[in-house]
Amino acid sequence: MSVATTVLPLAGVALGSAGTLIGQYLSTRVEARRARFEQASAERSERKEALMEFLSAAQQVELFLDRLSMGERVEESEKWQYLHSLWLAKKVFELVCSPSVAQAAHDYTLALHALLRGQDAGAQSKRELRFAFMEAARRELGTADEPLRRDPRPPAPGD
Repeated sequence: MSVATTVLPLAGVALGSAGTLIGQYLSTRVEARRARFEQASAERSERKEALMEFLSAAQQVELFLDRLSMGERVEESEKWQYLHSLWLAKKVFELVCSPSVAQAAHDYTLALHALLRGQDAGAQSKRELRFAFMEAARRELGTADEPLRRDPRPPAPGD
């Protein structure tokens, strides 16, 4: 009996300690997983916000270019303000996104800059560079299963 009275309480203490350690381990794992998820969500949100700011600045430049192409008279200071906003928004990608997105944004920005200054934009068109940027951004955000179709859908047989 003295062995049973000594061993059973020790076994209970050992089982209780093991249960506590396992519980803490599982709790720590769950907390670490949750922290990684929250960090990834915050990073994605930051990238998405940067994307929206850049697209807004690029859209303003493209609208300005459309106005110029239609012969509208525009203020030189307005052009410089759009260029400033565009380059500033592009620089955020260098801080929060992958190099491929930052490079695509840079290429698109260079083309818009050249067009706005009345220069040749290079071999690739503004549209091609915009599409390349959008695809890189979609991959960055994890939404790119396959490239988006950019041309109108051909008519189906019998249409």
